Amino acid sequence: MASASLFPQNGWVGQTENSPTITDDQSPGSIADEDIPWVVLVWNDPINLMSYVVHVLQRLFGYSSDKATQLMLDVHNKGRAVVSNGSREKAELDVFRLHEYGLWATMQKDV
Repeated sequence: MASASLFPQNGWVGQTENSPTITDDQSPGSIADEDIPWVVLVWNDPINLMSYVVHVLQRLFGYSSDKATQLMLDVHNKGRAVVSNGSREKAELDVFRLHEYGLWATMQKDV
């Protein structure tokens, strides 16, 4: 039986030809993903009054009465409306805040 050398001939201890290499480069997909904004959707529900939804949208996002009413009507008639957009962290916070007010909200990447 031949003995294996602890030091490969190329001088790299513990690294073989198939070992992964670590670089500072980011993968191409992660750079593109960071540039894609996120949207927050409010969904229609059988619980909350339309006036309450308008109130929440005005309070959380500072929308005018007309803008908040239009978004509420989209939720009511279309089943959902995009109420905010931005970074993933901002969208997560907006969804959390909407949930605190009892509204059904989700987030997704904007397409």
